[in-house]
Amino acid sequence: MEANLAGDKLRGLTFSHAFTSVLIRAIETLDLVLSRMGQPDCPVSRDRALNERNYGRLQGLSKSDVAREYGDRQVAIWRRSYDVRPPGGESLADTAARVLPYYHDRIEPLLRDGKDVLIVAHGNSLRALMMHLEKIGPEAIANVDLPTGVPRKYTLDKDLQVVGTEYL
Repeated sequence: MEANLAGDKLRGLTFSHAFTSVLIRAIETLDLVLSRMGQPDCPVSRDRALNERNYGRLQGLSKSDVAREYGDRQVAIWRRSYDVRPPGGESLADTAARVLPYYHDRIEPLLRDGKDVLIVAHGNSLRALMMHLEKIGPEAIANVDLPTGVPRKYTLDKDLQVVGTEYL
């Protein structure tokens, strides 16, 4: 399972705090990762700000069903564009509008204190954070794929600017 492999890759690192969404798949993934790392007692904060992007009326439908109804091109626009919302749902810009304030208010203070944190969330909430940290523009983020279950390590300077990234 990907969560166990991620935990294996993170073994040896120590986190002072972990963050996740309130969605069960992320909570369970974080629990497995922390357990596999040998850090099951790491303090955890859960918040809906880190939830996956809401796809509105498309939520729960398979990509192929949506493509049959709206076409592959429209599905690609909804999934990859920065500011186009699916019917009744959120754009990546909307997702960033809830992820980034949470990051600034809850996670940055720990980083400024020299703490190491772990964030286990979802593709789009992590892409929104990645845009901010790595200064990726709205057009470029459309081409960024985050591999599922592969930890991405950030090294930050004293001003919380990224000086290094790597997939573990």
